[in-house]
Formats: sequence, structure tokens, C-alpha cells
Amino acid sequence: MAALSGTLLNAATVLLGGLLGTALGDRLPERVRENVVRGVGLFTLAMGAKLALETTNLLYLLGSILVGGMLGALWGIDRRLEALGESLQRRFAAPGGTSTVGEAFVTATIVFLVGPLTFLGSIENGLTGDASLLTIKSVLDGFTSIALAATLGWGVLLTLPVLLLYQGGLALGASGLAGLLSDPQLAEMSAAGGLLVIGVGLKLLSIRDVRVADFLPAILVAPVLVAVVARVKEALAP
Repeated sequence: MAALSGTLLNAATVLLGGLLGTALGDRLPERVRENVVRGVGLFTLAMGAKLALETTNLLYLLGSILVGGMLGALWGIDRRLEALGESLQRRFAAPGGTSTVGEAFVTATIVFLVGPLTFLGSIENGLTGDASLLTIKSVLDGFTSIALAATLGWGVLLTLPVLLLYQGGLALGASGLAGLLSDPQLAEMSAAGGLLVIGVGLKLLSIRDVRVADFLPAILVAPVLVAVVARVKEALAP
């Protein structure tokens, strides 16, 4: 159940936010929504820095982010995610721009699931039981769901089953791998994730549009680097 704690919290905030937004309609001031996003952005920077500084060796962090970033750029992860979101939006958007239940569902699904915090938070929650990243995402998604529901209607709530299945599946899958990784490998995965979270914070604060999704492979590169270095040390040991 610990592996799903963050996902369940996320679903609860989206549910409450969606219900509140539907009730409020368009009466929620835009300035309130903007300040919430900025506040979450500041907190996200602090959380990311804390995680990144827990690395046991800065060279692991450097290698992970550089190799991961190159792999992500070669695979075009960020570009593919953006294209997926745009494709879904074009396919399901209502003719003439009229808000519909279908459009609300698709828009909410893109916002809540097509992003680095979804992947990072679910993996972190599954591997270690730590729901900190998904807690950040839950707060952001909760207020975002208020804004979306106020604008597009109750169809935002239809994204809940998808959120539970997708994030829950990622978390449970990561939980199954937790026993295969050593503590140093988990620590470096968390540190690499911290750098990506800083990128999310910079984007939320409109400081820099970091293509965070392109750096997602760094999470997988980190434990591999730790294992390779350990093997090299064993081979070179007298």
C-alpha cells in the first residue's frame, strides 16, 4: 500500500479539486491560480535541491544527467510527449472551441499524466515508499483541476481511473524492482530525479523552459553507473 500512497493522494486532490471547480464555475480569480503555481514552483526547487544534494558522488550525478540527457534528446522523448498531447487535443477538441465532457477529459489527462513528475514521483514512491514528489504533484494537480473544471466542466473527473491505473502501475512496477537495486543505486536514482525536479520548478516559475522529459533516462542511467563503477573497482582491487 505504501507504493500507492502518493497515487491515492493525487487522485483524492484531483477529485476534490474537480468537484470544487465544477461548483465554482469561472468565479475563481486567475491571480489565485497563478500564485498557487508559483508557490508550488518555489517548493519544488527546494525539494529538488534537497534530493540532488543527497548524492554520494557528484560524478554519478553529472554522468547520469549528461548521458540521460543525450539519450533523451536522441530518442526525442520531450518532442514525442508534446506531439502526443497535441494529437489528442486535436482529435478530441470540440468543433468551434465549445467545451465538452470529452475535451475536459482529454485536457485533464494530458495535464495530469504527460509530465515528468508523474514518472518521477511514481517510481520514487514505488521504489522507496517516499511520496514526496507525488505530494507536490498532488497539490499542483488539485488546484489545476479546480481551474480546469471551472472552465471545461465535470469531465475533468473522468481522468481519475486513468490516473489510478497509470501512476499506480508505474509505482507497483517499480516496487517489484526495489529488491534488485542496492542502497547506493537507489540514492543516485533519487539524486538524479532531484535535478529533474529542479527543472520542473524552473518551468513552473517561468524562469527557464527546461525540456525535463528529455532527461528522464538519467533515472535509469544512475544505477547502471553505480554498478559499472563497483565492478571496475572490484576488477582493479589487488
